[in-house]
Amino acid sequence: MSTPPALLRMVEVSGAEAMWLIEGSSLGRLIYTQRETTVIRPSRHTWEFGRLVVRTPAPAAVPATATYHVDEIRAVGGTGWTATVAGRLDVITDPDEAAHYQRTLAGWTHGPHDTLLRLHPKTVTGFRLARAEA
Repeated sequence: MSTPPALLRMVEVSGAEAMWLIEGSSLGRLIYTQRETTVIRPSRHTWEFGRLVVRTPAPAAVPATATYHVDEIRAVGGTGWTATVAGRLDVITDPDEAAHYQRTLAGWTHGPHDTLLRLHPKTVTGFRLARAEA
């Protein structure tokens, strides 16, 4: 005899809470469109001065806008959260600033192949995944 699966629900959280959840994490995915194809790159990030700084193995010629997605889901319990930030991207070109972020954010490839980007949040959405109360 098996036990029935737990009832699960998604609860939308405020933009401020979604930003707080992202700030507590360091790993996410940068999503953008390149040559009419959706590209997803693993990334590391940090919040600084109201902007999301992202280190990702992407070409320096990324589009002007992108989406950044972070989640922390516990598969066994079906609980956790997911958050998404969308906005304008800038490539970090200042050598001193780039050196700082290359030291503080772990890269994905050996050498200077990662791109450092600054995402200016325009929209922030998030959801908490929880068990439905009976």
